[in-house]
Amino acid sequence: MTTPAASPHCMNTYGRLPVALSHGKGLRVWDTNGKAYLDALAGIAVNTLGHAHPQLTPALQDQVGKMIHSCNYYHIPLQEALAAKLVELSGMTNAFFCNSGLEANEAAIKLARKFGHMKGIEKPEIVVYEKAFHGRSLATLAATGNEKIKEGFGPMMEGYIRVPVNNIEALKKATEGNPNVAAVFFETIQGEGGVKPMNTDYLQQVRQLCDERDWLLMIDEVQCGMGRTGKWFAHQWSGIVPDVMPLAKGLGSGVPVGAVVAGPKAAHIFQPGNHGTTFGGNPLAMRAGVETIRIMEEDKLLDNVLKVGAHLHAALHRELDGVKGVKEIRGQGLMIGIDLDRPCGVLMQRALDAGLLLSVTADSVVRLVPPLIITEAEADEVVAILVPLIQTFLAEAP
Repeated sequence: MTTPAASPHCMNTYGRLPVALSHGKGLRVWDTNGKAYLDALAGIAVNTLGHAHPQLTPALQDQVGKMIHSCNYYHIPLQEALAAKLVELSGMTNAFFCNSGLEANEAAIKLARKFGHMKGIEKPEIVVYEKAFHGRSLATLAATGNEKIKEGFGPMMEGYIRVPVNNIEALKKATEGNPNVAAVFFETIQGEGGVKPMNTDYLQQVRQLCDERDWLLMIDEVQCGMGRTGKWFAHQWSGIVPDVMPLAKGLGSGVPVGAVVAGPKAAHIFQPGNHGTTFGGNPLAMRAGVETIRIMEEDKLLDNVLKVGAHLHAALHRELDGVKGVKEIRGQGLMIGIDLDRPCGVLMQRALDAGLLLSVTADSVVRLVPPLIITEAEADEVVAILVPLIQTFLAEAP
């Protein structure tokens, strides 16, 4: 007898699928009725090391037995260990720890505003992008470029200038003669916006423009960072270094942790009393971050992302190129979007029925962000399940 999945006492904030997951191992998860699934979603790019990782699990159990939480009145050695590692990997200067990508982006916005005030700007403005997604707090919602999720929450916070992606002339025109600009803020690859990458030359041009005009370059790596593209951070493919970099999602392999990494231009903007958090940087979250990076390095997961990512991209192109209704397959490493010519939200349920976890973003883009431990054989399984679903869906009346 199957047990129905329902949450009648929870606020109705999610269009949930009718399933509850019970446990997992590696890339496999099982629901409360015992059905198995292949996880190509990783909790939306969160479960870097898959499920029940044989090294991460005992490390977290060890930490729970020592200390879960310490407030930030005291030094937390694991904070310094994780901060030092992020500084090493990024080429930046220091880090602030919080609990989520939203909080990391909120902290970045505060950094930009304080940077502007320190320069004598009374009302600092931040350049943001069409189709961007930075979170659902009032500040990050205003920075987000999705009108649908803003409905009912106005008036929006002021102080943003919105521009299209990959168009340096549009950025220059939108900011021409404006002395109030303090920062430019974007995702290297837009996740909720449809897995849309920024071009390498554009990233380099924006870095140069920020240097010329004394703006902060703030790059949201919440979804595309932490090795997902085959480098630690997606902007590194362009050879640039931001001034502010929010992180979260994959940093703790499922334990909630966010970070804002700052370069020399932003490293000392926050002083005691300017920003803070109760739970952020707690020993359990920091242990998760330290262990995640250690395991990624020891198991050479960046190499795995490049190898399996290329294999998965090639297989999807082989099967779907030329299929009527498939507009584009894009992304990098293990962050892949299959852009269809019509809304395809029904594919989430159909994939679930077929034993595959994935998501649909920007209404018409099938998003694959599997754990970074995925093998080529598992990638082939994903393709074997997904391709017929897409072909059948596109063969139906539009």
